[in-house]
Amino acid sequence: MIIVLKPQTSQEEVDHIMKKIERLGLKPYYSKGEQASIIGVIGDDSKLLDHPIEAIAGVERVMPVLKPYKMASREFKAGRTIISVGTESIGDTKFTVIAGPCTVENEESMIRIAKGLKERGATFLRGGAFKPRTSPYAFQGLGKRGLEILAEARRVTGLGICTEVMDVRDVELVEQYADIIQIGARNTQNFNLLKEVGAAKKPVLLKRGFATTIEELLMSAEYILSNGNQDVILCERGIRTFETATRNTLDINAIPVLKELTHLPVFTDPSHATGKRSYVAATSYASLAAGADGVILEAHYDPESAVTDGVQTVSLETFSEIMATLGRIAPAVGRTV
Repeated sequence: MIIVLKPQTSQEEVDHIMKKIERLGLKPYYSKGEQASIIGVIGDDSKLLDHPIEAIAGVERVMPVLKPYKMASREFKAGRTIISVGTESIGDTKFTVIAGPCTVENEESMIRIAKGLKERGATFLRGGAFKPRTSPYAFQGLGKRGLEILAEARRVTGLGICTEVMDVRDVELVEQYADIIQIGARNTQNFNLLKEVGAAKKPVLLKRGFATTIEELLMSAEYILSNGNQDVILCERGIRTFETATRNTLDINAIPVLKELTHLPVFTDPSHATGKRSYVAATSYASLAAGADGVILEAHYDPESAVTDGVQTVSLETFSEIMATLGRIAPAVGRTV
């Protein structure tokens, strides 16, 4: 349910409405917008039946939220969510580029990659300390040591860190090191993990599962939002189709659809979507043109020697070319890079 406030509603009146809702055992979320300010109410709406909310000073009207994903919907928040991470703003006019190796290999290579990406204009550094792998015998990541290496790369370059958490037992540990916590495609509907990162104090980049519908993605975001974390970034990373020419199919359609349905920032993952480094540039450009707020790419100074996912990892030289072209495209769609 959404409580639409009158234009001149005072802060004292807002506080009074919020406290009344809380006394009924519901969760209120206040959102001040340019056109209108609202209070979103999460919980059992039936508790409001015997309480005439519209009679309270400052209330203009009460509206139901029709979408199953309440807090992620445009009904709940008409404006865009802009997420502040250090000195960077995600979801604003700047097109955000997160880049780095699939996995943290060692300190020397991580810092070398981080320096190269920083020089070439990356906004954030990615790297997996915990790696979800199809085979139990494949490299699973360096764990805590990988997080420590990422922290050192951040100290050296100033780049914020985006890294994945796979287990509810590791959320607190990853939160200590990460600037953005990533939920990978295989955990899109791991609801216990989503609840746990919902209680975290760091932004969450939520990847779409390869067999997940857009509504299911938004319902997964709802788990995070409803548990208190309002800083969620949605990431289209490719879905399974009948096509075999690429690893997955990058659903460009999802970008404008999500932009219409939700106020949350939208990214794409061209590396995992295509599975081939030769397609990463074109799909990055398409993502920017379609309205995405950013991309997350795999990059390495020597992709052929990368421990994991080398075939879809671009070189630093190619990354530099991608950034230059993004910079030329961005003004045409009202963006900067």
